[in-house]
Amino acid sequence: MAFIHLDIRCLYTLLLCTAFGSTLSSNAEIKVNPPQDFEIVDPGYLGYLYLQWQPPLSLDNFKECTVEYELKYRNIGSASWKTIITKNLHYKDGFDLNKGVEAKIHTLLLGQCTNGSEVQSSWSEATYWISPQGNLEAKIQDMDCVYYNWQHLLCSWKPGMCVHSDTNYNLFYWYEGLDHVLQCADYIKANGKNIGCMFPYLESSDYKDFYICVNGSSESQVIRPSYYIFQLQNIVKPLPPDYLSLTVKNSEEINLKWSIPKGPIPAKCFIYEIEFIEDDTAWVVWILCLFEKIMNIAF
Repeated sequence: MAFIHLDIRCLYTLLLCTAFGSTLSSNAEIKVNPPQDFEIVDPGYLGYLYLQWQPPLSLDNFKECTVEYELKYRNIGSASWKTIITKNLHYKDGFDLNKGVEAKIHTLLLGQCTNGSEVQSSWSEATYWISPQGNLEAKIQDMDCVYYNWQHLLCSWKPGMCVHSDTNYNLFYWYEGLDHVLQCADYIKANGKNIGCMFPYLESSDYKDFYICVNGSSESQVIRPSYYIFQLQNIVKPLPPDYLSLTVKNSEEINLKWSIPKGPIPAKCFIYEIEFIEDDTAWVVWILCLFEKIMNIAF
């Protein structure tokens, strides 16, 4: 009769390796497909795009798993990707339509069916371009938008460098909350040509992406459109103080006093800039982060 002697340490190692190998083998066999029908859809909101997809095939096999999607997107040429992890089948964001858009998405599995590890699918990819039409030098130049006193938005531009005499420009805008894209109703004109727009009251437009497209019309050439995205609170230009008084206290000190500008901007948001000159010397500029409306200057 033959006897087999197996050291208990070898038996433990054998069992451990067998169990670990089984886990690796089990996880290695788990595969999930990427999302289906991934696409970038332009609803016509001047840069606000929809990224949407359908669940992957054979998802019924993973009912005990948490299914999520990792979405990465950017304007083509950007240095970094924006990354979103979601359980939804769609996502919306704003893009610069002067450039192309690229996005990719894959499926993530977590839960009991993966033994606690994360399983990823391969990537699905999509791109979106607006086909460039028209002469690049015919598009507008030097677009400038200012939100005066957080109340009145005004945008102005210069004509393109290579445009014919019959060329004119039109401005369209949209932000989340509007049902559809609107055209400027009050153009600023010079020599009969549109060179700017005075916007109406913009209800509930703060802290949202504001989208603008300026295109043109001409019987003799196609005008390249220009797209812009900004948020109104970032381009506010406040009014100056309504009142400023200067009092000489003595030969070495003066007292300045001013009023807070009128309008909807909270007083805590203001930074004041004071310029003064003495005895025809160079101007001195002070930028003050003050809540007060009074200041003493010593010479």
